[in-house]
Amino acid sequence: QVQLVESGGGSVQPGQSLRLSCAASGFTVSTSAMSWYRQPPGREYEWVATIDSDDNTYYEETMEGRFTISKDNAKNTLILQIHSLKPENTAMYYCETNKDRQYRGQGTQVTVSS
Repeated sequence: QVQLVESGGGSVQPGQSLRLSCAASGFTVSTSAMSWYRQPPGREYEWVATIDSDDNTYYEETMEGRFTISKDNAKNTLILQIHSLKPENTAMYYCETNKDRQYRGQGTQVTVSS
């Protein structure tokens, strides 16, 4: 069955980088469209980025430039690289994919503070 497991979050200082991973099972990442979402504390769930089955990438406008979505096909894993982290990037980050229904992992927490 489809399973998504995020990892790579943590507590970092502004300006640092993080590499989030979403390990997938039950389907093949390389031929799938997948997305990252996040939920900042006290705010609504929001879309971050999508990579489609042809590896075309799409970003929420304010995140383009510092956020990079990609696939590690050898590990069947979705990646989100975030550079120059800011306090407003603090959130629980989730990966999602749609197969017979929408699937979402349990999330990985990113906290940015000095």
